[in-house]
Amino acid sequence: MNRRGASEHRRRLVEGLHGFVVELGAGAGPSFSLYPPAVTHVLAVEPDDYLRGLALQEARTAPVRVTVIPGTAEHVPADTASVDAVVVSLVLCSVQDQGAVLAEIRRILKPGGTLAYYEHVRSERPLVAAVEDLLTPVWQRAAGGCHPNRDTLSAIRAAGFTVRDHERFGFAPTALAPSVAHILGKATSPGLPG
Repeated sequence: MNRRGASEHRRRLVEGLHGFVVELGAGAGPSFSLYPPAVTHVLAVEPDDYLRGLALQEARTAPVRVTVIPGTAEHVPADTASVDAVVVSLVLCSVQDQGAVLAEIRRILKPGGTLAYYEHVRSERPLVAAVEDLLTPVWQRAAGGCHPNRDTLSAIRAAGFTVRDHERFGFAPTALAPSVAHILGKATSPGLPG
């Protein structure tokens, strides 16, 4: 997946970030080595014990300070309006309630803070979208709660974020997999939810 372009997507995801960053669902830490020097600290939240162990190893060689902790995207251990940027990479597809997670991201972001996102999303092709709808219940059980049919960009906008630097593209994680829709971009938080 990384050799096919995911590493470049992640590099673009974290490009231009600065200050205190929270990365939700950090996985094994594939983005840690890509953070720019303007980032002073990354708080990497990962619920899975195995992946968190791999992320701890990656954090040791990261060019910026990375602290890896257990936790979920629904309850981030960060103070209100204390974070410069939140990074989500292939995470919003698998959370149970996107709205709740996006509200939590707004809570911890400073007004004008950045939500950087890289997600696979629902196809704009009606036939493919119908297949995604059909496969979602089974796929959720097989792929850690992943919903391949989510309209994540609409959810980001509905949560009050202003979308900027947005790109939609097809990407196949392996040579044998079909190309699926992805989005990559940044959005600005207006501040705390009302």
